[in-house]
Amino acid sequence: MNLKEEIEKLKKEKNAVILAHYYQYPEIQDIADYVGDSLGLSQKAAETDADVIVFAGVHFMAETAKILNPEKKVLLPDLNAGCSLADSCPPEQFGEFIKAHPGHTVITYVNCSAEVKALTDIVCTSSNALKIVESLPKDQPIIFAPDKNLGKYIQKETGRDMVLWDGSCVVHEAFSLDKLLEIFKKHPDALIIAHPESEDHILKTANYIGSTAGMINFVKEHPKNKFIVATEVGILHKMKQEVPEAELIPAPTQEDNTCACSECAYMKVNTLQKLHDCLLNETPEVSVPKETMEKALIPIQRMLDLS
Repeated sequence: MNLKEEIEKLKKEKNAVILAHYYQYPEIQDIADYVGDSLGLSQKAAETDADVIVFAGVHFMAETAKILNPEKKVLLPDLNAGCSLADSCPPEQFGEFIKAHPGHTVITYVNCSAEVKALTDIVCTSSNALKIVESLPKDQPIIFAPDKNLGKYIQKETGRDMVLWDGSCVVHEAFSLDKLLEIFKKHPDALIIAHPESEDHILKTANYIGSTAGMINFVKEHPKNKFIVATEVGILHKMKQEVPEAELIPAPTQEDNTCACSECAYMKVNTLQKLHDCLLNETPEVSVPKETMEKALIPIQRMLDLS
């Protein structure tokens, strides 16, 4: 059986759309109807007329698609596709944190659970976080969660008064500054590009800081260059397709792993076989309680309106 052909056939039969994140395996990106970052994926989920959405990404992304499409069936190839950053912000504790800081506008990065979104005033992604923070009055105190590294970056860029939740992404915290500088010594002509979820010492070395989509656009604007890329290694597939002449070097991590690059184990639990099976059997399906969906939709919609 040719999995790709079967998936295409099932897609037509079921009026399904496949949305995939840049960190998915290349073969999943290649069969997806749309590949993007969290903002692009949210926008596509909001406008799709498909009956079934297959989300090749992680759980919070599929939840967001469900919140935007309560009537549609949203499938995730593997329910174990979680997120260390979302896990670092339990809803009960976050609710207490908000109570301890009255009068603050709550902005949460999209990498959090539906329950946390339901406690939020505005959701953001790394593509639009700066814009969303700057849309608020300058004297408005802000709670920013769950990513402290992205929060620190925004604080530095905007000078805003923000209380940061102490969460982080294990993938982006794994980059080794020493190893990065070693590689840079070998490739002094390379531009370092980094995701704002990375730690401050990595961001200080970067020529460009931005979301996954932003990083791809930056490489497109400088096609003849060489780049050291500090984000999950899955992004290199789309970068190579978009800018074949650019030389791409994955930023090294602390671990001496075989590829010396950074992989999100959660993103990589999805496979082409699981994608096929979930479309065939229409399971596992992602569901969100009605009340949570209604509350979480408000801050997501605010983000989409501001974007």
